Amino acid sequence: MSYRQILYQIVFGTKYRRPTSNEAHCTDLYCYIWGIIKSRNCCLFRINGVEDHLHILCDLHPTVALATLVKDIKAGSSLWMKQSGLFPEFEGWADGYGAFTYSIRERDKIIRYIRNQKEHHRKRSFPDEFKALLDEHGIRYDEKTLFEAD
Repeated sequence: MSYRQILYQIVFGTKYRRPTSNEAHCTDLYCYIWGIIKSRNCCLFRINGVEDHLHILCDLHPTVALATLVKDIKAGSSLWMKQSGLFPEFEGWADGYGAFTYSIRERDKIIRYIRNQKEHHRKRSFPDEFKALLDEHGIRYDEKTLFEAD
């Protein structure tokens, strides 16, 4: 018998970090993304965001590659958002993403952090938040090119 636990916080933004994910229909979007995650045998713990990005905390099934899951989420949700008509200004998701691992002991703390995104972003921009996550996890980046491919 094999055992594992792979908790990821996945973060990605809208194209050009434009505020195109309107709050009125985010619950529908989150439900759609939950369906994608569930169909890949992964477990969603929390999803939330603001107009220019979102956060997902999920347990990654060992048969699923992280890059494949993110690609499926971004491609599927982008198509759904455009076809639904609920997000008329949405152009797509930005290239790239951040994925950060956590232990099960940190799960509740990360769930609270994701749940409180709207409050959190009254004080901090998405670029500042993303750079802080990279710094916290010891990930090197070039600030000049960090959001260049949006």
